[in-house]
Amino acid sequence: MRSTRIVEMLEVTEAAALAAGKWMGKGDKVAADDAAVEGMRAAFADVEIDGTVVIGEGERDEAPMLYIGEKVGHGGEAIDIAVDPLEGTNLTAYGQSNSLAVLAFAPSGTLLHAPDTYMNKVAVGPEAADAVHIDATPTENIRNVAKALKRPVEDLVVCILDRDRHVDLIREVREAGARIRLISDGDVFGAVATAIEGTGIHLYLGIGAAPEGVLACTAMKCIGGCFMGRFAWRSDEEKARAVKMGTPHMDGVLEMDTLVNTDEAAFIATGVTDGEMLRGVRYFGGGARTNSVAMDAESKTVRFIDTIYRTGNEKFWVRRD
Repeated sequence: MRSTRIVEMLEVTEAAALAAGKWMGKGDKVAADDAAVEGMRAAFADVEIDGTVVIGEGERDEAPMLYIGEKVGHGGEAIDIAVDPLEGTNLTAYGQSNSLAVLAFAPSGTLLHAPDTYMNKVAVGPEAADAVHIDATPTENIRNVAKALKRPVEDLVVCILDRDRHVDLIREVREAGARIRLISDGDVFGAVATAIEGTGIHLYLGIGAAPEGVLACTAMKCIGGCFMGRFAWRSDEEKARAVKMGTPHMDGVLEMDTLVNTDEAAFIATGVTDGEMLRGVRYFGGGARTNSVAMDAESKTVRFIDTIYRTGNEKFWVRRD
């Protein structure tokens, strides 16, 4: 039954990616995001779940579809759902790498209802899972990860969002001797990439959106490694809304079991544009091909899956485990 659920959810991210991919390189991030949301929401309607969106496109007054608290599915198992229909809207709009359609799901009540604020984050793969802490300095985390990976600091690559707020962080990382991979968007990818061999990213540091932190943490629960955070409130009003939502650990350390309080979570992503982790959507006369990853914390499996959609919606699966 669980494998069936994962396949159903895989088709949801595929629907979002297929819709958003049509806008790749057209310079319209709003249209690309709208297409992904519409595609994902329509696909959810066919899934036999009683799903609650706990991480979505925003609060109800700001997001008409896939908003926090929205119900999806047409009845069945009660589950929490976290979605980012198009992670990296600018990446899609301008034909850049690593945009994804992403979702995570878990039993009802187990995913943190993260408010629409920022989060300070640190993520690292399994081999260095015990080497980092959100309260350590960037230099300390870099040195500890290098030691855990048995490599010189100079060989370490730290992924950071390219934002003005990270000027001091970038300076310290360089002064510590590590190299930096700056990304313009898509920090779910940045965090998860630390646990995927071949991406060339060893450590993720910096402040990004809190909802994406829950998505990234779900993936790290499945694949191994460490994700840790702390809310970075931008205003008193924002913090007051979070109190009203019942958000726990307002100012404390957000450990993995706080963000994802279950070992029955799953994380699924489908590539929209090409990247180190997944290929983007390929369209051809009469169909399209998608490339996805499905991670299951319960079975400790990570599957890379190609799906070919032909005219008439026939699907041909090519599984590369």
